[in-house]
Formats: sequence, structure tokens, C-alpha cells
Amino acid sequence: MQLLDYTLGGILEKYAFETPDQEFIVYPDRDLRFTYSEFNARVDKLAKGLMYTGVGVGDKVGIWANNVPDWLTFMFATAKIGAVLVTINTNYKLAEMEYLMKNADIHTLCLVDGWRDSDYVNMIFELIPELKTHSRGNLKSEKFPELRNVVFIGQEKHRGMFNTAELILLGEHLDDLELEDAKLKVGPHDVVNMQYTSGTTGFPKGVMLSHHNILNNGFAAGECMKYTADDRLLVCVPFFHCFGCVLAVCAIISHGATMVVTENFDPLMVLASVEKERCTALYGVPTMFIAELHHPMFDLFDLSSLRTGIMAGSLCPIETMRQVMEKMHCKDIISVYGLTETSPGMTATRTHNSAEVRATTVGFEFPNVEVKIVNPETGEECEEGEQGEVCCRGYNVMKGYYKNEEATRKVIDEDGWLHSGDLGLKTKDGFYQITGRIKDMIIRGGENIYPREIENFLYKMPEIEAIEVAGIPSPKYGEQVGAFIKIKEGMSLAEEDVKEYCRGQIARFKIPKYIFFVTEYPMTASGKIQKYKLKEVGLQLLKEKGIEVV
Repeated sequence: MQLLDYTLGGILEKYAFETPDQEFIVYPDRDLRFTYSEFNARVDKLAKGLMYTGVGVGDKVGIWANNVPDWLTFMFATAKIGAVLVTINTNYKLAEMEYLMKNADIHTLCLVDGWRDSDYVNMIFELIPELKTHSRGNLKSEKFPELRNVVFIGQEKHRGMFNTAELILLGEHLDDLELEDAKLKVGPHDVVNMQYTSGTTGFPKGVMLSHHNILNNGFAAGECMKYTADDRLLVCVPFFHCFGCVLAVCAIISHGATMVVTENFDPLMVLASVEKERCTALYGVPTMFIAELHHPMFDLFDLSSLRTGIMAGSLCPIETMRQVMEKMHCKDIISVYGLTETSPGMTATRTHNSAEVRATTVGFEFPNVEVKIVNPETGEECEEGEQGEVCCRGYNVMKGYYKNEEATRKVIDEDGWLHSGDLGLKTKDGFYQITGRIKDMIIRGGENIYPREIENFLYKMPEIEAIEVAGIPSPKYGEQVGAFIKIKEGMSLAEEDVKEYCRGQIARFKIPKYIFFVTEYPMTASGKIQKYKLKEVGLQLLKEKGIEVV
């Protein structure tokens, strides 16, 4: 695969010129549609508005919003003028927001009114009281010295904030030539996007990604699914995460195809939108697909237009993969593995791989990307089937962590290999399997236990819908194995059933000491299970039973 040499703005303009009337973005619930040329025109207007308020090359523009229509307008407008879009997790609360705004040197913050139980507007007034007294465009914040503007994404007006319409009107004061000059200063290898990730330790770090990183990674993902301009992808994963803004947006725009968007994940809205818009592709983490498959109205919808998609984010039960391929018609669905630091795709299964390969492995290398498994202690490359740390090298490796050279050096070695912190192995057939995080490894009395191995084994029990394994503190052994199990509807399971199933099949020290039956898992906004929180959940459940382990 030949690497693309475009900026995000450049590739948008390419399709706006070549296929101006092709639909690019559709919001079916709003009946809102943008062709490539219409969207490009709105992006240019917003880009001029941002320039008028002082946003320039390298300035950080934060976006704190769910998948509202203008999320993407800000993404491409900032890209065209050389600014850096900082994507903000919709779950963030006050302390996390304060940390990010300081660490990222946010110049302009764009936000919606809120999400779920969070009122963003009131939170921002609490963080920046000066908004209520300073005129717009003249903001000076004691806590955030770099901050100049706050923009409300929508029509409502708030003290001290511009709204989207006002920003576009302000842009009319700027000559088109000034925007054209700004575009000429932007190159494919410039940083265009910053996403905050907790990484392996410490405070969240800003991952700097270039146009070249994300556009080519999206293009490669699209190639793995055999995208053409005729494909229509239903996007129900959040844009603030690489799954949304790279594997979805960049895969679609690099193929001149169409995106159908839901603002938040709702299984009924997803099913209805697929039917209404005749979508050919669908993305999600396994829990999203399970929610769609198990929806009581599932059988009422015609999903026969579906062909492909991506299931990623966590281990997929083989049965779920088969059901998605058969009942949802996604016979060409693939899985993708990677990290924010690798833009994010590193490996992927392909459309011709078997259901078992697509459910039990993460495929093989993306085009133009190298992957290897190394011994985390010695750095030597592992043999086939030998577990070690997954490492990656190629165009997709981040530019580094923002203002954190030390952390960057810890994960990218002098030969350019990015060390993922994930454990995995390469099979004799050349497929990669992820076996867990180095930090998630359970050490019980000196024995190393890998949660993924136990999860894979227990998934074979017909009563289990989902399972997560985590370490529970133990004064005697350091840690004990805890299994958090969701039982399939209409079935029953007891702790002793699980232990009996394990006896004689896996080593005694791997058999879960504690078994918790749960109805939900602690999740991130993007639908990933927060493994580190399971320990706290387990300790609380044991405490409720009167069992103190620490």
C-alpha cells in the first residue's frame, strides 16, 4: 500500500472537487446531510472564524462534546489552519478537565452543554470565573494563562462564550486569501491531533499525532475492509477516541465514502439507522454488538445491506463474532488492535480470515507497519508461541507525548520501536494474539497469571455471556484470581460450577479464588472495560459478604 501524502484539509478538498455531490456525513435522526462540497464550505467558514479569534499554527483547540454534527467541522477547520485539535473524553469531570487544560495549553475550548450527568457549561464557569466578567476575545484566566476563547457548539448564548454561528459570522471579516495562505503552511507531518491517554503509569499524557499518522492509518483500515466510495459506515463510537476520529473518519474520507452518525450509542438507533440509510459497515466494541443482537426489536430491522465493519476494544467471544457475521450480515467484519500511540491501528484481521481467527486473534501487521514480540526483561525477540511485549515501528508511531520527552523515551526506543505495554504472542500461522497488559498480570505467590488466558478458557462455558479476570489483593499470596462473570439471560450458574469446570483443566493456581456475578462492568466513555477498577469492585463485594482480604 502506497502511503498518502495529504493533509486532512487537502484530502477533504480533493473529494470536494472530484465528487462534490457525494454524501459525506448523514445524521438520520436530524435528517441532516452534508455532501463533500457542502461540508468543505462550512469547514472553510469555521476555519476563518477561528483565525479571526486568534487561533494560529500550533495553537491547541480543545473539543469537549459527543458526536454532534459540528464536531467534525472543528476537526477539519483546525486541521486546515495548522492548529491542533485536542479531543476530550466526554466522561471527564472537573479535576480531569483542569489538568488537561493546563497540560495541553488550551488556547480555545469548544464545548456542548453537557453529556449524561455532567453540565459542561457550569463546570467551565466554575473553572474559569473570568468568563462572566471579561468580554469575548479578551479572556485572561489566572488558572489557564494560554486560554483566549471559549466556544459553545450550538445556537445558545452563554456569558463570555462565542457560539458556532457567531464564529462563522466573524470569519466573514477575513479575506479568503488569508485562509489560503494559512493552508499553504500546513504539512502532512505536522501535529494535527492530541489525545490524552493514561498510558502505563501516572497522569494522562497528550499523544501527538500528525496528519500523516492518522490519515494513513485510517486509509489502511479501510483497505483491510475493502472500502470503496460506495460504502456507508454507521458510526456509533465516540469521535474523541481514535476508533471514531481515525478508524472511522479517516477511513471514510480517504476512500471518498459516506458516514452515517449517531450522536450517542443507542442500539435501537443503530439498527434503525442501518436500515434507513442502507449502511454497509458498522463499528463497535463487543458490548455494543451484543446490545444490538439482544435488543428485543432486533428482528424487525433489515440489516442485509451490511457487509463489513470493525469489532475492537476488547476480547470478542467467538459466538458473538459468528452472530454478527450471520445475523447482522457482516460477513467481512474485522478486528483491529493498537494503541492511541500507534494512531491507533497496528494489526488487523482481514475479510478472508475465518470467524475463529477474527475472534481469537488480532490478525497480522497493517500495511507498512512492523510488529514484533520481545522479552520485556531482555529485549530479545521471542520465538513463535512465546509470550512477550508487543512492539511496533512505522509511519503510525506517534510524534511523542506533549511536553514529556522522558515518557516518550520510555516507550519509543532508539531504534524507533514503540513498546506497547501489552503482552502477546505470534502464532505459527503469523497471527498475533493479545494476552493482557504487563501491568494487569496477576502475580500469585510468585506465579505469573495472565487474565486473558483464564477468560478465554471460561468463555467456553455456555452460561457465560461475558467475563473479566483481575487480581484481588491477598495478604498471603500478594494477589488472588478474581473472576467477574455476566450470566446469559435465562441461565443460572453457581460459584462451585465455575470452579468445578476449571478443575483438572487449568493449573490449580489459575482457578479463580473469588467469583463475582455482576450485571455490568466499569466502562470508559468509549465502551472499554476499566480493568483496574475491577479490583475495587471485588473488594467492595467481598466486604458486603463480610470477607476482609486486606
